[in-house]
Amino acid sequence: MAEQTRRLVLGGATRGVVGRCRDFTRKALADWQWPGGAESVEDVLLLVSEVITNACLHGGGPRELVLRYTPERLRVEVSDDSPEPPRRRLPGDRALPGGHGLIVLERLARGWGWVPSPDGRPGKTVWLDVPARDRPQDLL
Repeated sequence: MAEQTRRLVLGGATRGVVGRCRDFTRKALADWQWPGGAESVEDVLLLVSEVITNACLHGGGPRELVLRYTPERLRVEVSDDSPEPPRRRLPGDRALPGGHGLIVLERLARGWGWVPSPDGRPGKTVWLDVPARDRPQDLL
């Protein structure tokens, strides 16, 4: 099977975008018969929620969500207009909301990173990989 790709153009929207991206991802995973069961799907949806929320809060809103599926992995890519790389917050009060998104990525994704926008415009793409055959938590 070749790579299958789905794109959702968001144009920097922030209102309702997390739910829209979760629905888009859930549909793609169902169409692709994503392995690992409901728990694995929920892990992927949590990861999508985190990177989309970060784009809303720190990147001016996501430009695009891209899902790339192969038999080995799912790659999630979220582009925004901020050239600033993702950064972990300094340790603070863990009871306060926020500041945990990159920790979630580190725990549930096989890998993650970011690249500058390739087209010369300001911005970046944050990506993460989730293995298709194993549940993400099995890799810890």
